[in-house]
Amino acid sequence: MTEKETVDPQLQDFILAETQKQRFQVLVHGLTDTCWETCMGRPSTRLDSKTETCIMNCVERFIDATTFITRRLMNTTKYRSEAPLEFQ
Repeated sequence: MTEKETVDPQLQDFILAETQKQRFQVLVHGLTDTCWETCMGRPSTRLDSKTETCIMNCVERFIDATTFITRRLMNTTKYRSEAPLEFQ
């Protein structure tokens, strides 16, 4: 038996799901840090409208950038799989 045949498919699915959760948590943590540092001046009991707008824009730009990068990587991977490099 090869190693792939002995691995439990449910275990593989669980590991994949947990890995995706971890990546999402890292992404959210990075988003929180970036937007906090960019937008928060002096913390207070309420957000003023300027800070609230800054945080909303920061989150939207972060999501836009992440989506753009993800799509670019997927397209690059797809292109490479359709037309593998040939070495001469």
